[in-house]
This record gives sequence, structure tokens and C-alpha cells, in this order.
Amino acid sequence: MRNDRYRSLDLTPPWKRRKPAPEVPAEADLVVEEVTTGFCGAVIRCEKTAGGPTVTLEDRFGKHRVFPMEPRGFLLEGKVVTLVRPSAAAPAPSGPRLTASGSLAVPGARARVARAGRIYVEGRHDAELVEKVWGDDLRIEGVVVEYLEGVDDLPAIVDAFSPGPDARLGVLVDHLVPGSKESRIAAEVTGDDVLVVGHPYIDIWEAVKPSSLGIPAWPRVPKGQDWKTGVCRALGWPENTGAAWKRVLGAVSTYRDLEPALLGRVEELIDFVTAPAD
Repeated sequence: MRNDRYRSLDLTPPWKRRKPAPEVPAEADLVVEEVTTGFCGAVIRCEKTAGGPTVTLEDRFGKHRVFPMEPRGFLLEGKVVTLVRPSAAAPAPSGPRLTASGSLAVPGARARVARAGRIYVEGRHDAELVEKVWGDDLRIEGVVVEYLEGVDDLPAIVDAFSPGPDARLGVLVDHLVPGSKESRIAAEVTGDDVLVVGHPYIDIWEAVKPSSLGIPAWPRVPKGQDWKTGVCRALGWPENTGAAWKRVLGAVSTYRDLEPALLGRVEELIDFVTAPAD
């Protein structure tokens, strides 16, 4: 009798229990990331199937993928969530929805076919941050963002790209300050159809406001020391820059979490590559 009494009880200590992920209705245009594949896209439909409910996502290139709506299966603004089918009786939004960049959202808009023009950024982290904040805008405008892994090869990339009035090239460079190597390379490739802009930060991490991460300021790292590793040490984070970046990116929800010096430059590049040819 005693065993039967306790058999149905959960005797796991509270601190070891896995907290359930919050449930989020899979409303159209909600942008999420599937946790196992890393596929990021906007919700375009939900369906009820024999195997359970599914959600179809569309990425910024117009590619569709269908995923089961499993518990803890998606990331929303860096946090694990469980997608659920939206209620048919859900009230309509009280006002216009804004994108993460602050632009007016266009409900039901499909991604535009990719333009010939491109925006290049220095690395993967830069591309992920731009996608998170400006992804909706980029899909509407048909702008593809690619990364360089540094600026040393930028002249050769520009030459191979063959920019023109209908295929403009915009480039975002880290630590673009007078007299730097980056500024010399930027001057070499800039032209009527190539625009190189930059921000003053050593790394794109610094473009995230410290207040959004709950820290007083970004640490100063001595010269000669890897900046990202030095930041992890100074903040007491594990020296795993990949995990640290997820922490930084997860703290970004909208443009309000970014420094103005980055916001203006990205907007400038989007305007440049989407401007109609004369």
C-alpha cells in the first residue's frame, strides 16, 4: 500500500525538474528557429495531420520546410518555446505590427525573389544579427546577406561580383576607423555601385547595448589578447565563444537592443542596394 501511494508522485527535486517551455501560438509571419536543424523562417501555415500538428516555415530565400510542433521544438528571440496552433477565435491585433527593425510589418507578404544586389558582412555572427533584426525587411526587399570571413579578400570578391547599377554591392565592415587596414581596403573598392560602411566596434558583439545583456559596459581587453576570449574571462562567462555569442544574440529582440552606430549603417546599405537604377 505504501509503495502504491508514492508510485504516482514525482519525487524529482524541484531544482532538477525541467521547466516547461512557454506555449506560443504559431501566428502567420512569426519568425522562429527550429532547434535541431537551425532552420529560421516565418510561419506561413499550420496543419493538423495524422502524425500531429505541423508548421510550415519560409526562410528569407523563399525555401519552405515543414516541422512537427513538438514541445520545446523552436527558438523565439533566443528562448525555447513550444509552438501551438493559433486559436480560430483569437482577437485581431489592436494596431499595426512592427518588425524587429521598427518597420511596419506587411501581413501575408511573400518573400521577394532575390535581387542581383547583395549585402556582405564580415562574419557569421554579423549575418545572424542582421537577419534577426532586419530579416523581415530583407525578405520583403529580396536582399540576400552573405559573409566574407574578414575583409582581406574583399577586392577580389568585388571584382568577381562585377557590380553594376542593377546589381549593387553593399559591405558592412567591423572597426572601420581612419587609418586602419579596413579603411584602406574600403577606399580601394568603393565606387558608384559599391558602398562600404562600417561601425567603430572591434566586433559585432559590441554593437549590442550592454544594458540589454545586463552588464554595465563591454570590458576593455588588452591588446594582443583575443577580444572575444578576453570578454568571456572579464565577464566570468565560460570561455566558449560560440556559447557566448548565443547568449549575446539571445539578448537582442529589436533594434532598441542595438547601438545607433550600427543601426544607421545597416539601413544605409539596404537603401543602397534596393535603390532603383538611374
